[in-house]
Amino acid sequence: MARFRNKRKPFVKQIAKKQPTVDHVTGDKIPRSFVFARGKLPGPLRRLQMDLRKLMNPYTALKLKEKKRNNLNDFWKVAGQMGVTHYLMLSKTDSAPYLRVAHAPHGPTLSFKIHEYSLAADVAQSQLRPRCPPDLFKTPPLIVLSGFGTGEQHLKLTTIMFQNIFPAIDINTVKLPSCQRIVLLNYNKETKLIDLRHYSIRLQPVGVSRRIRKFVQNHQVPDLRSLQDVSDFVTKAGYGSESEPDDEAATVSLSSDIGRVNRASTKSAVKLQEIGPRMTLQLVKIEEGLCTGRVIFSEYGNTSAKKLGNEEEGEQESEEEMDTDGQENADEEEQEIEDEEEQEIEE
Repeated sequence: MARFRNKRKPFVKQIAKKQPTVDHVTGDKIPRSFVFARGKLPGPLRRLQMDLRKLMNPYTALKLKEKKRNNLNDFWKVAGQMGVTHYLMLSKTDSAPYLRVAHAPHGPTLSFKIHEYSLAADVAQSQLRPRCPPDLFKTPPLIVLSGFGTGEQHLKLTTIMFQNIFPAIDINTVKLPSCQRIVLLNYNKETKLIDLRHYSIRLQPVGVSRRIRKFVQNHQVPDLRSLQDVSDFVTKAGYGSESEPDDEAATVSLSSDIGRVNRASTKSAVKLQEIGPRMTLQLVKIEEGLCTGRVIFSEYGNTSAKKLGNEEEGEQESEEEMDTDGQENADEEEQEIEDEEEQEIEE
């Protein structure tokens, strides 16, 4: 006999666990970011936008939904409620793509010209064994800046901006398993270009072959049919990077256990494997406000700064023209954006 359903019992929806807004160790506010487009982007730049969102994980809106009628003011209204501190904006002009990094809500804004870029899929396709474990993007990356100590004011401001995008770490309390990725920014004084690289960090015990590591990690019985003795499986040298000797400068002594292979008080080799994306950037302009205000720095002088500003104004005018059709439903759209962004941040 079927049971009667109790209609008086309310259905309680499980509340998603919210991310912390303050670091429980350092007490500092955790920076959060929005990565979105300004204007229409071609397909490769759209994929680069998704790669940048994965790079900024976990403190970003990975599934941020944009609409054609959304302008910068819409994101600014939502940013305060969600605790967003930085914007990464991609745009495309007739000459080149641009990346703007802004501090919310009052600036400054750094404009970079993208000379070259490669997607994460392209980097993985060029590797023999691409590495992307499931827990790779659950913790924020470390950031390393190289070549920025020239004493110039615009480079100091660039250093501060990139350092504040990611959460600060305390070397005395940081847990080694949380250090999974690293973002490297290298500035070339001669070419004035910034190379951005994104790597994954993995540890390998010194003196242990790849076959033994896989056996310990996976607990799978190896195929020994082609071997005459078990010692051949242990002593046989590997190929390629498997048989390369470990550099003493790249070895560390672990203070705690990491996984099944890397044990405390043992030496492990630090390996970096690129996961993408990669970009070659050039700082062209620094504005005092949020995409507006006095120009603090310009690479090409006042004439080119005005030209770049006119291109950005043209993008804003085109967005305003697209907003005229939906002006009557502006309040409903803003409320919809707030609900969507709050749901994505909670996820």
